[in-house]
Amino acid sequence: MAGRITPGQIKENNRQQIYSYIYHRRKASQQDMLYALRLSRPTVASNLAALEEDGLICKSGQIETDQIGRKAVAYAIVTDYRVAVGVEILRARVKMIAVDLYGEKLSREVVELHFANETDYYRRVCGEINRFVDALPVPRERILGVGISAQALASRDGRSIAYGAILDCTGLTIDIFEAELHLPCRFMHDPAGAAMSELWMSPELENAVYLSLSAHPGGAIINHRRIMVGKHGHNCTFEHIQARPRGELCYCGKRGCWDTLLSRRALVGEETLEDFFERVRTGDASAVKRWNTYLKNLAQLIASLHLFNDVDFILGGHLAPFITDADIRRLYVEIRQLCPFDETEDFIRISKMPSHNITVGISLPYITACLEELGVEPGKTEEENGN
Repeated sequence: MAGRITPGQIKENNRQQIYSYIYHRRKASQQDMLYALRLSRPTVASNLAALEEDGLICKSGQIETDQIGRKAVAYAIVTDYRVAVGVEILRARVKMIAVDLYGEKLSREVVELHFANETDYYRRVCGEINRFVDALPVPRERILGVGISAQALASRDGRSIAYGAILDCTGLTIDIFEAELHLPCRFMHDPAGAAMSELWMSPELENAVYLSLSAHPGGAIINHRRIMVGKHGHNCTFEHIQARPRGELCYCGKRGCWDTLLSRRALVGEETLEDFFERVRTGDASAVKRWNTYLKNLAQLIASLHLFNDVDFILGGHLAPFITDADIRRLYVEIRQLCPFDETEDFIRISKMPSHNITVGISLPYITACLEELGVEPGKTEEENGN
């Protein structure tokens, strides 16, 4: 009979419910599951035994309660049952991170390695990744895959670099990485990776524009908790919209793009962000003037994009930790002067994950896909939410 639920489907559903419950609670007792999932004790007990035998969960101490008597055994997932790796290729270094099923760091390393669009360079990068993977405290077969960003736009399928003007790597394919690493690999645009981190940290987030304010600005559109890629793979590349047609030459070959106004170099030159903002906060006139100009330009960009897409705007990237509440208020003042509507101060927020957001984010698609197969909807756990 069409649509009939089979005993096998019921069994798999029970298994997924139990695993998902443990995942989101971080720790749970058998009694917790009986009450919350309304399953029989034999069903819960047999599934716990099977999940433990398969290496997905483990006993993890006891549940603390105020009740007198023997404390209940606590179950937790095996967080490194599967692991994903994120690799960010920059001009002077390569950043690597490995994350577990909670998206939490297992290991991180930065290798000084100057970029060259040559086979030998990519093999050296792969050698460093292999060394990093082999040093992880998990067997290689637990590695789900490697996400790679290279300050470039990736093709829709993540198999090649569609546009890589910064590092001059347009046309690079993923094949050399998969051949050397013997692991699934895919490219991802770095701001899209950062936006993935934001989705992971904010399970309530549905729609937003993510603005990455780093060495080069970039962005991503979040639509119904998905990163929009676009028909040709260059969605939300606002940085190449000409804001000042006769302005400074952009690396894309055009003049006055938003990149020339909102890049880190446009703000601080060769100075470090820490030194620059120390001067801003102590009232140095030159630094304050430059920061106010930057905020004015940023407000102009946000105002234009917000008129087109009335959603929340998330400010991330290297500059995000330096943006204060007073700076946000300044942005709203500037935006209201540019918009025909009475804009309320409720749509700009700072990234919840300003550190390692790209390397973590480009690894998360592998983790998300794995969790979905296990019947888990990724997101913050109850422990992390303070429940």
